[in-house]
Amino acid sequence: MPQNHASRKKWLIPAAKLLIVVLVIWAVRRTLYTALAQLDEHPWQLQPAWLVAAGGFYLLGLLPAALFWHRVLLELGQDAQIRDTLRAYYIGHLGKYVPGKAMVVVIRAGLVRSHRVSTTVAAVSVFFETLTMMSVGGFIAAAILAARFRSHHVLFLVAAGLMIVAGLPTFPPIFKRLVRLAGIGKSDPSTVQKIEKLGFRTLLWGWVAMSMGWVFLGVSLWAVLRAMGVAGLEPIGQLPLYVASVSLAMVAGFLSLVPGGAVVRELVLTELMVPQFGELVALVSAVVLRLVWLVSELMISGILYVARGRRAGCDHPKK
Repeated sequence: MPQNHASRKKWLIPAAKLLIVVLVIWAVRRTLYTALAQLDEHPWQLQPAWLVAAGGFYLLGLLPAALFWHRVLLELGQDAQIRDTLRAYYIGHLGKYVPGKAMVVVIRAGLVRSHRVSTTVAAVSVFFETLTMMSVGGFIAAAILAARFRSHHVLFLVAAGLMIVAGLPTFPPIFKRLVRLAGIGKSDPSTVQKIEKLGFRTLLWGWVAMSMGWVFLGVSLWAVLRAMGVAGLEPIGQLPLYVASVSLAMVAGFLSLVPGGAVVRELVLTELMVPQFGELVALVSAVVLRLVWLVSELMISGILYVARGRRAGCDHPKK
């Protein structure tokens, strides 16, 4: 009987991993195809160098969130290695294109787990990091709209509402209670004890780091507009518009639970961009931005995956 169980487990784990890969490939392919089809409807002469820059700014904008996740893991008593955390974080972004977005948690927790990192604790930390990023994005969007774009009353209310919805669960006392209500500590009581270590200092560190990240994501949108050859761009003067557009679009897309925030992100982003650049530029920039970010995620995921494989090969002792 134990042998049958071991044999079943031996092929179930690879099968589950293969299924995850297939689901991610299918979801990414569908998102890529949809974006390319939308772009074909509005042909545009794009400058490759600025597209590369936009992708670089996007990956740089995600780095503070990755570092915050690593800090949360350490706060929770996990001996996570920074290279493993970064690898799991960036590759995990591909899971957001699978319906339900739960695949992000599965991929990240699965890649970072080891004898030093608990799968359960890793999964809990993913929720904490992601909701923190979304709440900061909602706050930044609401603040910019209130200060610079007061005519967008509805979008301000949406941003403020999204900030509250995403932010409240991250307040340490509320988060700890939610963890207990979810019954996470039943199978492993030590998990709850580890989560008790999370405090407001960690959350504050995350807010500061995430704010910097959102700025770089806004700069990524500016680089896309440069790639399109849009005239009259002001990288500093219009930066609040870029940051508010990207942050509100991403947060709304995330909380909509639509795979990759498709359509939702584009609708929100164009709503803010149209008064400044016109409908055509706003729509094309939203589609190009999605393509640039998706390609950037694919490239960094491939690099990190291969790099880990090579490192594992180098670390393997020779016979």
